[in-house]
Amino acid sequence: MTLMTKFMGAAAAMALSAGAALAEPALIFDLGGKFDKSFNEAAFNGATRWAEETGGTFREIEMQSEAQREQALRRFAETGANPIITMGFGMADPLSAVAPDYPDTKFAVIDVSWLDFPNVRQVAFAEHEGSYLVGMMAAMASKSGTVAFVGGMDVPLIRHFGCGFAQGVKAANPDAKVIANMTGTTPAAWNDPVKGSEITKAQISQGADVVYAAAGGTGVGVLQTAADEGILSIGVDSNQNHLHPGKVLTSMLKRVDVAVYEAMKAGEDLETGVVVTMGLAEEGVGVAMDDNNAALVTDEMEAAVNAARDDIIAGKVNVVSYYENDSCPALDF
Repeated sequence: MTLMTKFMGAAAAMALSAGAALAEPALIFDLGGKFDKSFNEAAFNGATRWAEETGGTFREIEMQSEAQREQALRRFAETGANPIITMGFGMADPLSAVAPDYPDTKFAVIDVSWLDFPNVRQVAFAEHEGSYLVGMMAAMASKSGTVAFVGGMDVPLIRHFGCGFAQGVKAANPDAKVIANMTGTTPAAWNDPVKGSEITKAQISQGADVVYAAAGGTGVGVLQTAADEGILSIGVDSNQNHLHPGKVLTSMLKRVDVAVYEAMKAGEDLETGVVVTMGLAEEGVGVAMDDNNAALVTDEMEAAVNAARDDIIAGKVNVVSYYENDSCPALDF
């Protein structure tokens, strides 16, 4: 089935010709593709879970360019999709332009928290908390004392990941060195596995033996190169441990799937006009433990992560957010 068929399928055409409005939810993926094995794929998994449990259907579109964002929002709204779920901070401006024009349509946006519209639900994540935990694991697993971070597009959100990671590294080993590089400054940075591989090789040449990728589809190249070069990697958003069993130390889970599933489950009753933040306390972020990384995670490592998680939730450990002052106490970007 083509994207256009999914986007304006026969059922939608029939409903429009009859003057009816569809109440199917719609999902707009961010740049990087639905099967990026990371952020977008987590959203798809949440939507698929909802469809399988309810027998419902949803509409979807994969962004190919920035210009399609507003167009996709308007076309879904015009054809009666409700709610419309959008992925990524890049949807903030298009949503600001579209949401007021469709007051009876409910929208949900992932990774945005600064809008103010009564028909928009914003979902943010405490990525720095989950990144802190994988940073601890990286430091404990490293033999060289040097670990690395590969970000996608250089934006505050990704620096937020890197900042939490560096703090976790330093908590486990104050003498550890953290190397951080971003892939680019445009949305193309989310889907450049070749560039991700090149960055990883450069970091390895500087002594890094564990690398954390927060770069969408670009991270696939980071994880592949780490496996090929004999160092450990850390995945992000989705559980990526299975991509290279025994070579991915863990993955920082960001439960985008849960956010999308819950939005679709609520349907037209979705609560809007709110900002929902999902951190460790809400099980919105965490670390992936399974058979694929069991041999890499020591009892000491697991105990340290569990203790840190409890302390962060209890407020005994404060993981500084990059957003607080546009800088990071543990890492100079």
